[in-house]
Amino acid sequence: MSRTPLIERLAAEIGRDIYMDVAKWHLYLGDAKLATPLAEAFLPLLEQGEINSVQVISVLQEISVPLGGGQQLLSLDRLIPKANQELLVELLNRFRQEELQP
Repeated sequence: MSRTPLIERLAAEIGRDIYMDVAKWHLYLGDAKLATPLAEAFLPLLEQGEINSVQVISVLQEISVPLGGGQQLLSLDRLIPKANQELLVELLNRFRQEELQP
């Protein structure tokens, strides 16, 4: 079975609910075109079992976001507020229960 539909559904949920906070502006990851790369990174972890905050932070640290036309790179974990990172853990585990468990 193709994983593409799962990645697309997971990316849609991440993109709709998770945001970066930049100068008190909420830039949702779907609008920032970061939801799909995150879904691709998280899906293999979800297939292995429940995911925790350490795993989420590790994945977020691997994604660099260019700022100021690429003058500065900042890892995604530094741009997503802690409460939203916790929401991401909940979202991922809920997705796993609803979509990946028989």
